[in-house]
Amino acid sequence: MSERLEDIAVKMVAGGRGLLAADESTATIKKRFDAINLESTETSRRDYREMLFRSDEAMKKYISGVILYEETLFQKAADGTSFVDIIRAADSIPGIKVDTGAKPMAKYPGETVTEGLDGLADRLARYYEAGARFAKWRGVIAISQTLPSRGSVRANAQALARYAALCQEAKIVPIVEPECLMDGKPGDHNIDRCAEVTEATLRIVFEELADARVSLEGMILKPNMVIDGKNARKASIAEVAERTVQVLKRTVPSSVPGIAFLSGGQTTEEATAHLSAINSGYELPWFVTFSYGRALQDSALKVWNGKQENVAAGQREFSHRAEMNSLAAKGNWKAELEKAA
Repeated sequence: MSERLEDIAVKMVAGGRGLLAADESTATIKKRFDAINLESTETSRRDYREMLFRSDEAMKKYISGVILYEETLFQKAADGTSFVDIIRAADSIPGIKVDTGAKPMAKYPGETVTEGLDGLADRLARYYEAGARFAKWRGVIAISQTLPSRGSVRANAQALARYAALCQEAKIVPIVEPECLMDGKPGDHNIDRCAEVTEATLRIVFEELADARVSLEGMILKPNMVIDGKNARKASIAEVAERTVQVLKRTVPSSVPGIAFLSGGQTTEEATAHLSAINSGYELPWFVTFSYGRALQDSALKVWNGKQENVAAGQREFSHRAEMNSLAAKGNWKAELEKAA
């Protein structure tokens, strides 16, 4: 595989393949396992991720790269093969989440800034040595009638830009993820407010990326879709697609090779339907695909249920979801295909 950032970035988003976000922190994966009454241990986490990474059909056909948590990047499967080698054998690219989480921002009630820049250059060198060829950093932007403040958006955008520049110096493709949250109190924000905030946020992010001298050709954008807050859902699939494309065309330079959406609290099928509508209805200057966590994993996790005898069934479910999202990345998904599965 080419080691040029531009080539890696294109491979991450082209051909209807997309990214599996398997970068849940130890605390987050515990919540997922609690839902199936499974204790979260190093072994159970290994077994679950091994089920996903050894799903040959999904990994070889539909998954271009896997975002890993630090524990997983250095972990080995039950037979001693490193997860990095298993992912590479499927012609998929190992990646790594590098931020240390969104922390409350001083003097900005209700808002956060993402941390993790201290020592990042040294960590990136270690991750590159371990096989990671892309990284991810998530900035979190709260939406309400009064939030976000310009100060919090700017602080998160600057952190994203500094992270992206450090990644490129380390020969690692940065995924730039400014997530405008769909959380909120009932009626907190509709799709108009989401569009307004997302557009303003992306404008500031690309200003900061330019100031940080980040090569746009060697990065991937991971944005939210433009959608109502989760307690105010009214917009149709077509409207979500239309408003999302409108905001992206206003703000994202065509030199960015690809956009890999986060699912951001959508249901499994909603995330697929919206992605397909975006790809089927519009001429786009970028590859547009998925970078999903729950929307790829939830149903497979439930089918697996922590039991060895369910591994094959869990892999079939994961492959189905990966295939549905691959079809969506080409604009070819239809709801009937879900029922036929």
